Amino acid sequence: MNDLWIVDNLKRIRERMNSACQSVGRKTEEVKLLLATKTVPVERIKQALDADETLIGENKVQELQQKYSLLQNDQTEWHFIGHLQTNKVKNVLKYVTCIHSVDRLKLGKALHKQLTKENRQIDILVQVNTSYEESKFGIVPEETLNLVEQLSELNTLNIKGLMTIGKLTTDGKETRKCFRLLKSIQQQIIQQNYPGVEMDILSMGMSGDLEVAIEEGATMIRVGTAIFGERIYPDSYYWNEKLSISE
Repeated sequence: MNDLWIVDNLKRIRERMNSACQSVGRKTEEVKLLLATKTVPVERIKQALDADETLIGENKVQELQQKYSLLQNDQTEWHFIGHLQTNKVKNVLKYVTCIHSVDRLKLGKALHKQLTKENRQIDILVQVNTSYEESKFGIVPEETLNLVEQLSELNTLNIKGLMTIGKLTTDGKETRKCFRLLKSIQQQIIQQNYPGVEMDILSMGMSGDLEVAIEEGATMIRVGTAIFGERIYPDSYYWNEKLSISE
């Protein structure tokens, strides 16, 4: 596999992003590409970074630690996009600037406690289970506003927006409903005008549904497979949790 393979894939993803933005009159720079790098070898990630990509999303604390030490530079920004257990909070905070998967007050309080000790803040997104699937983490839509209000009282957490996974189906209409619902929740939160809460980021869309996500307002998409290739094993081989929030 030569070095151009991943570069070519990145070009194709950028072309898809550009086309999706143009189809709904959005500016290309409104949507960021986050590299979903779970189980991806360091050598492949480095090829993407050498192609001027800067945003990496990891799912597992151990993988994050290993890759960070080998790949970190002044341009690279690391996000955590997996389910976060409260006992792993301290380790994750060492490496990332944003956590996409805050879906319960208990986790918010654990982050706040550690951040208070460190006298610092961090950006977070609230994960919403817009498909109501039991296999997925995330707060249910009806409880999202209440959670955002509670989290907003924790002054170490900078709430920047929302994250979801579209329903994993070949029915594009079902996937679109999920993204449209997240956009609707975003607008409801904006209307509430919670102190210190921003709703600039909608993290939604992956390799198979990024166009629909962009059409429905995504400002960040999480792409792994379409850039780095199919993984050798299914997600269930790597972790015994619910469905991972990136591909």
